[in-house]
Amino acid sequence: MTELFVLAEHRQGQIRDITYEMLTKAREIAQQTNTQLTAIILGKNTKEKAKPLTEYAQKIITVEDQKLENFTSDAYQKVLTALIKEHKPLLTLIGHTSYGVELAPPLATQLNLPLATDCIDLTFEGDTFTVTRQIYGGKVNTKATARKAESYLATVRQAAFQPQKPTQPQNAHITEQPSPLTEEPATKHFIEYVLPPPGGVDITAAEKLVGIGRGIKDQTNMPQIEELAKTIGAVLACSRPIVDKGWLPNDRQVGSSGKTVKPKLYIAVGISGAFQHVLGMKNSDLIIAINKDPNAPIFSFSDYGIVDDLFKIVPSLKNKINELKTQK
Repeated sequence: MTELFVLAEHRQGQIRDITYEMLTKAREIAQQTNTQLTAIILGKNTKEKAKPLTEYAQKIITVEDQKLENFTSDAYQKVLTALIKEHKPLLTLIGHTSYGVELAPPLATQLNLPLATDCIDLTFEGDTFTVTRQIYGGKVNTKATARKAESYLATVRQAAFQPQKPTQPQNAHITEQPSPLTEEPATKHFIEYVLPPPGGVDITAAEKLVGIGRGIKDQTNMPQIEELAKTIGAVLACSRPIVDKGWLPNDRQVGSSGKTVKPKLYIAVGISGAFQHVLGMKNSDLIIAINKDPNAPIFSFSDYGIVDDLFKIVPSLKNKINELKTQK
């Protein structure tokens, strides 16, 4: 049976969210094309990593090798080349992450496969493969049809799809294949993961974020927003103008030129909602916007909106939360 491959991405022993996002979309495509959805896991302790994926895929192929414990594009390319040549999947999906951006182009070149990058949607109609991408910083969606081929390769933008478990768990069969690596590729070597510095934060891992924009007007107004964030146990994030002014470091920026986040709660304070920013936070579980402009674009993406001066609302909101905490 023809297969559809999804490369599971993991870091420091944890399967990353992009994997579940791709598997959700891939399941839809597999049903349309009558193909078998197969997750690919390369690395160390792959059977353990495969367990949470068994509900999402029909089959899981693991390649166990100490040399694959940490990502290097040369090693991954060699293994995936062997797997794709052997199984000839209709489509292989890789996350459009730092991993995928480095891995996908040389892999496509080596296998002479059509490559679509940074996709926000993918469809098959008969034997026609169509992808949707965004250009001009997200202002325009474009559709393109790939050249006819037996197999295709695509990278998928993070947060393009909402991960969902199938209504009926797949209970995937796990198959281990031997590693084709006889020695570690000599050109590239994994050195170390560089974590945020002491006091730094990873906004992509935060469950609650308070995002601030140019509406706060002056850096001297930031402490009251920081107090609100502290009150609800949130991390402070921002739109690009705040980084440009040097009020927060660039690792706090949300948007197309910053980071994509999916917290359980995102409070947008004084953020108008330019499309560059919205691209980075629109898939948050709950979005609350505070802006005095009733026509601010951010309200189109918010679950709740407050049209008022943020300097009136933020202190009142903080005080009300503290009051409720005291009552408990």
